[in-house]
Amino acid sequence: MALSALPLKRVIDLRVPGAKELRPARLYIPYGKVRGVVLFLHGGGFVHCGLNSHHGICCRLARASGAAVLSFDYSLAPEHKFPAAVEDVWAAFNWLTSEAWRWGGAVAVAGDSAGGTLAAVLCQKVREAHRNGVSPSFPSPVMQVLYYPATLGREETPSREKFAHGYFLTKAMMEWYGSQYASSEEDLLNPDFAPALQKDLSGLPPAWIMTAECDPLRDEGALYAQRLTQAGNVVSYTCVRGTLHGFLLFYPMMRKARRVLHQSGRALRAVFRARK
Repeated sequence: MALSALPLKRVIDLRVPGAKELRPARLYIPYGKVRGVVLFLHGGGFVHCGLNSHHGICCRLARASGAAVLSFDYSLAPEHKFPAAVEDVWAAFNWLTSEAWRWGGAVAVAGDSAGGTLAAVLCQKVREAHRNGVSPSFPSPVMQVLYYPATLGREETPSREKFAHGYFLTKAMMEWYGSQYASSEEDLLNPDFAPALQKDLSGLPPAWIMTAECDPLRDEGALYAQRLTQAGNVVSYTCVRGTLHGFLLFYPMMRKARRVLHQSGRALRAVFRARK
């Protein structure tokens, strides 16, 4: 953590509501006028990683966006099967919206890999809650930032086959992660598990989506961006050439990773400042 940190005004360890208990979280507050807050959800196949593994990413995202960033430690599989992570994230988002007045009221969501999946699912669930009048009081996310998200269940794509072996994340690893997280085959067809399976993708927050070129998940991230666009949403999509899944964590050695964090942070900064 000491090697990955960047200077910020404050970094605060705290606990925030999950679905069944208070969960660990870490709040990053940059210097200067703070506008907006980002709920950040870490990757790790729903099985591992946490606040410490993504500390450097959150430092950089807070610096680039000028927003507060709340990194949330949702429940992990296999001890906590689907939809435990979704339920935790829903509870954390509800809590965060009640605190967002401290930074102007606007909330965005971001996540990498499995965290990107959860961020996409969260946006869909917020939209449904508003449409059904269940919880109309809390705001919709102003943006969803998805770094190489998993968006499909068992559906095969060309990139899953092309990069099945030898490119860091393998097809066998993906299948193992899925078996740890899912309770049944039916879970793989649930939009809360695989957000690209949602039939209606209209009325969702603007999306900033990034995929890695040599990643089994590349095509499903691109597919989700395409389907969001076709449904009338505002989408910015980029595929970073010559990169592997998880490359954001290699930012000390990879200029491309630092550039992605800077670009996505600037996109968040623009959205938050437009709402002042």
